[in-house]
Amino acid sequence: MKTVVITGATSGMGLSAVKLFSQRGWQVVLADLNPEKGAQTVTALTQAGYQHLFFHATDVSQANSVQALATAISDHGWTVDSVINNAGIFVPGELHDVEESAWDRIMAVDVKAIYLTSRAFVPGMITQGHGTIVNTGSISGLRGDYNMAAYNAAKGAVVNLVRAMALDYGKYNIRVNNVDPSATKTPMFMANPPEVVAQFEQANPLKRIAKPEDIARVMYFLASDESDPINGENLPVSGGLEQHSGQPVQ
Repeated sequence: MKTVVITGATSGMGLSAVKLFSQRGWQVVLADLNPEKGAQTVTALTQAGYQHLFFHATDVSQANSVQALATAISDHGWTVDSVINNAGIFVPGELHDVEESAWDRIMAVDVKAIYLTSRAFVPGMITQGHGTIVNTGSISGLRGDYNMAAYNAAKGAVVNLVRAMALDYGKYNIRVNNVDPSATKTPMFMANPPEVVAQFEQANPLKRIAKPEDIARVMYFLASDESDPINGENLPVSGGLEQHSGQPVQ
């Protein structure tokens, strides 16, 4: 039985991924900040019939916390076959208005965390001779947005980091890919006013935005043997939103 570690696992895309991997017969390690919410999530999922779940409270931006996660998994008797680096935060604003602490926080959670989980879990993947890593990027890393400079910078780093990781780790039979969503119906996004959600829906060529379950299916595809030998790719899941040149309708 394979084991996957999913960060940002107690809501949104991460929670949908937890459910899907469990349904497909994987052991799932849920990593997220809040221990109470984590315990409640595992209890609710277990009662709903999901199996082989293990939660560990983790701050993915802190080296000691990520190492404690790796130690807990090892103590649990599991070895890691895949890591889904899904935890992330959003910071709005033009660059000169972004507080230094907010800049540092988004870089730590959205970018540094991938370095920390890789340092913790890649050596084991090298030893076992296989593994996959899936990072949650964004179409905001592929293109620019108004009023989102820090987020664009963080996700842009993730978009290019995947290429370097794929080159370095391919020789160990470790594949690294990104899923790059656009706006998705997560609790965080749906907290926007209804008119904002409607604007995003109307801007999308499909006139709707993705559900967390849609992103989870792509995460599973990239993490599993179904995507072999895809490596180093950024896979947009956007309904085609990023295909627009920006020019008005003629």
